[in-house]
Amino acid sequence: MAIEPLLTARGLVKRYGRVTALDQADFDLYPGEILAVIGDNGAGKSSLIKAISGAITPDEGEIRLEGKVVNFKAPMEARDAGIETVYQNLALSPALSIADNMFLGREIRKPGIMGNWFRMLDRGAMEKRAREKLTELGLMTIQNISQAVETLSGGQRQGVAVARAAAFGSKVVIMDEPTAALGVKESRRVLELILDVKRRGLPIVLISHNMPHVFEVADRIHIHRLGRRLTVIDPKEYTMSDAVAFMTGAKVPPEAALAAA
Repeated sequence: MAIEPLLTARGLVKRYGRVTALDQADFDLYPGEILAVIGDNGAGKSSLIKAISGAITPDEGEIRLEGKVVNFKAPMEARDAGIETVYQNLALSPALSIADNMFLGREIRKPGIMGNWFRMLDRGAMEKRAREKLTELGLMTIQNISQAVETLSGGQRQGVAVARAAAFGSKVVIMDEPTAALGVKESRRVLELILDVKRRGLPIVLISHNMPHVFEVADRIHIHRLGRRLTVIDPKEYTMSDAVAFMTGAKVPPEAALAAA
């Protein structure tokens, strides 16, 4: 029996005035895989991911999660459905602490009357879990988990955002350029985390311009061009040069690859 995709999109269209960001775009994510999404600047990759994660509403088309049609009106709805996203701009609140950012919108309240009636937060539990997740990533170079995110380096902020997604994604984790602001050592740890999340059976959508990273961890590569899916390739069967040539229009994918898309 053929494996059904966990998350699909068909015929997505998104227009901004005269600009068409998505032009009948399709998408398929299968259980337990790492799907890389690549494309030139302006190809519509970010719009595709924002549509899937509830950040924008498509003008046309259909998105299905586990076979059921979903119409996310906000990112919180996608999060509630189990789709967790690390955006390129991180979507962190600089003035709040690391632990507060990890649990933003999902705060843990104290047990009993203090939490139920007085809505008091269990900061000890939140800080403990935040510290555990950052330690898992190897990013626990931060001495004080209650320090404001605005005091962190770019790499440390990215670590907080990636750790938050890994902690809460229950069905799908989407990562938009997760290693862009990281050094070599931190990037390596994030790639290891991505593979670790995959081993636990959680599928990952990885948007990246870093071709060595894409070819190292991806099971399949979705190539986006001119607002739609051009083709999907197996990184074991094509080279990085092939992928870049398809992405930029310098080379046309073979019929077999086009049919697979």
